Amino acid sequence: MSPMSRMFILSAALCVALSPLTWGQNCSDHCKACGGPENNQCLQCQTGFILHDNLCVDIDECGTDLDQCPHSTYCFNTHGSYECKGCDKACVGCMGGGAARCNKCAPGYRSSGLRCIDVDECGEEVLACAGLNVFCVNTEGSFRCQCAEGFTRREQNCERQQISASAEKGLFDDIQEDELMVLQQMFFGVVLCALATLAAKGDMVFTSIFMGAAAAMAGYWLSDKSDRLIDNFMKGR
Repeated sequence: MSPMSRMFILSAALCVALSPLTWGQNCSDHCKACGGPENNQCLQCQTGFILHDNLCVDIDECGTDLDQCPHSTYCFNTHGSYECKGCDKACVGCMGGGAARCNKCAPGYRSSGLRCIDVDECGEEVLACAGLNVFCVNTEGSFRCQCAEGFTRREQNCERQQISASAEKGLFDDIQEDELMVLQQMFFGVVLCALATLAAKGDMVFTSIFMGAAAAMAGYWLSDKSDRLIDNFMKGR
């Protein structure tokens, strides 16, 4: 048999052998090469999968040495790959998400049962915040020292806030003259009403006081009116 004939026969045999094999076309998901479109006809798998009984099965990289997750993260398997996710803030190193999967508890946390919980420094330490006029506020994983109301921090101490003299105002500092007059009239009106009630009961003492107060009120009113009339007259000249 000539060499040409042998080459022809080998080429034909190779074509027959490879005829059932399809590379990537019409293959099921995750198959790189297959003998047909069905899932169980895979011959070679894509990256992230392994061939098992002609099926492409996801490789769990997190259960092998394939993951390359850095410290303070954990491996999370995905379909055909994996992700590196951050550990809970209560953990120093972890095997999964949440405070129950910690390798070790972070500072400010302690182990309780199967998880790391926050340490209440304010409740467990007698002098978490030293000094007077200061109190402890617990925070997640730590605490802070806060000055009491009316005090402000100066260096390491809490000192009473200084209020300027201009900021200290009395109850009636902002009252206007007209408003003051109305208040005076209301006060005298209440007093006269009380005295009139007692005088109506026949009490001579309170009757005398009532009449005197009424006369004083009338005199004050007339005096104030006359002063205003004189002022207006002098301004008009």
